[in-house]
Amino acid sequence: WASATSAGGEFLVRWEDLDRHNSSGLHAQAQLRDLASIGITTKEQPLVQSERFGLYHEVIDDLTRRGLTYECFCSRKDIREAAAAPHGGALHYPGTCRTAEGRDRARRGSDRPAALRLLGGGLESFVDHLHGEVTGAVDDIVLRRNDGVPAYNLAVVVDDAAQGITEVVRGDDLLDITASQVRLQKLMGHATPKYGHVPLVVGPDGERLAKRHGAVTLSDLAATGVSSAQVRDVLWESLGQHGDSWDWNAVPRSTWVTAWGHGKS
Repeated sequence: WASATSAGGEFLVRWEDLDRHNSSGLHAQAQLRDLASIGITTKEQPLVQSERFGLYHEVIDDLTRRGLTYECFCSRKDIREAAAAPHGGALHYPGTCRTAEGRDRARRGSDRPAALRLLGGGLESFVDHLHGEVTGAVDDIVLRRNDGVPAYNLAVVVDDAAQGITEVVRGDDLLDITASQVRLQKLMGHATPKYGHVPLVVGPDGERLAKRHGAVTLSDLAATGVSSAQVRDVLWESLGQHGDSWDWNAVPRSTWVTAWGHGKS
């Protein structure tokens, strides 16, 4: 929000609710209220990914017609075990199902339906506010899960282009997958936005902040006497910012450890 508004741009909210089992419209509306309470607002109605499955499938079908996808029958266990073996490749996915022989081997003894993967390989580069010019390997990412649901990596690329996104700011846990998304952008004829992969917020145990850490939501904190304004100010300081102006150069490069939920911050 700060990066966009300081440059005269617009901040957009998107509900990435592809996983319908763990998505909730009530939670989504509560998130908007929480954002507004710390001063983060958007002029546009949030785009809802679960309403756009038809568009995602059209893009996947086009990539398939162009010979850029293949079926994958590997389970997560198969991938973990194969990735640990000495394949000598740079891809995150070991490429088991790239060949007909590999697909037959992965499918043997299982009635598991196929996922659909991008035929990746090679390298792509992009510019990041914190990491400079980054070059990464293009993975054979999943485009459609084996339950028929379009995958995150495909959906965000389609929606970034549809919404005219020029800058993507997100957690640095997604830095490694960005090269694969850049490849998809190029295959679809879309421009590559600028990125800002920021460090994550973690609890005292060093793990990503979650419910197990206690009072970590705005309503939880309000019950302990911590106001939304206080939360906003602490978050602003955690980003290395002072005053009202935004400075990417001041953003820390390491995770921010918060003790919220443990009686102090």
